[in-house]
Amino acid sequence: MDSLSQIALGAAVGVAVMGRKTALWKAALMGAVVGTLPDLDVLINHGDPIREMTMHRTESHALFYLTLGAPFFAWIVATLARQKYLFKRWWLAVWLVLITHPLLDTMTIYGTQLALPFSDYPFGIGSVFVIDPLYTLPLLIGTGIALGRKQLAGLRWNTIGLAVSSMYLLWGLAMQFYVGTLADKSLAAQGLAVQQRLVTAAPFNSVLWRIVAITPKGYAEGFYSLLDGDTDIRFVEYPRGEAIYNLVRSNWEVNRIAWFSHGYFKMEKKNGVISIADLRMGVEPYYTFTFEVADYTTENNHTKIIFTPPKQTRPAINSEQTLQWFPARLLGNTGQTLREFLD
Repeated sequence: MDSLSQIALGAAVGVAVMGRKTALWKAALMGAVVGTLPDLDVLINHGDPIREMTMHRTESHALFYLTLGAPFFAWIVATLARQKYLFKRWWLAVWLVLITHPLLDTMTIYGTQLALPFSDYPFGIGSVFVIDPLYTLPLLIGTGIALGRKQLAGLRWNTIGLAVSSMYLLWGLAMQFYVGTLADKSLAAQGLAVQQRLVTAAPFNSVLWRIVAITPKGYAEGFYSLLDGDTDIRFVEYPRGEAIYNLVRSNWEVNRIAWFSHGYFKMEKKNGVISIADLRMGVEPYYTFTFEVADYTTENNHTKIIFTPPKQTRPAINSEQTLQWFPARLLGNTGQTLREFLD
């Protein structure tokens, strides 16, 4: 999740755990600061954009390492708060703040390597978008009111904020499952052979959902809004560039994206450049993580490939049309995909 959400969650958890043991502002401040620590891994330079992407949310988000580090950070917090006699309580608070950070991240689609050092599998559920005000606001409001009230009343408001935000996460999981069942029926009705599919929340909400299905011919994209008039989901198929992938699959960077995306990727050859895009994050034709990985030339029907240092590219987004399409699709006023709307 975004930094503000992690700060808000950390503060709320800190207040909930410390309760009447310390001043609410101390608990909130500790939670906010500790709740941001795992994301400091973005300051590490891994050398290229693909490593930067796939090595974020690794050791600093692993439950094992966070559990090992919790006593150290708790000792610092207890010392600064001048409450060493409450070390065990601070330890519990710090541990819960630390582990709820990656657990919340796991609800997004990005990929969080929770199980290191035992497994590097990047977990990503996709039931909530990385920025969702409806998740963050209850935490901010609950903790904000709590800091302005007396201890007991403040704790109640903080608990309400945590409860509402947690119920919103449960809502997202339920809606993701519901949309998944509709997607499976629609894919079967369209006669699409599906190898794997995912359902992810669209930006900033849990009303509009995006579905991506990998098929033998490429991949299919569809959208469903809870405000749509019917439950049929129309899918549009696009080429995935598997022939290109077979030419470059020996490349570490290409394989890294293929692994990290769980197979949800596409490859393109254009203007002498080969690129790979993570299909999970973005929308056709705009993808957040697109990388140029090689140059190519074609002579006498023979393609010569030269691998290059990976370079992340930013597509030129038609923001005006995109901003027109998004609310219309969310409200169920159009059945078009963004790609169709742009065309």
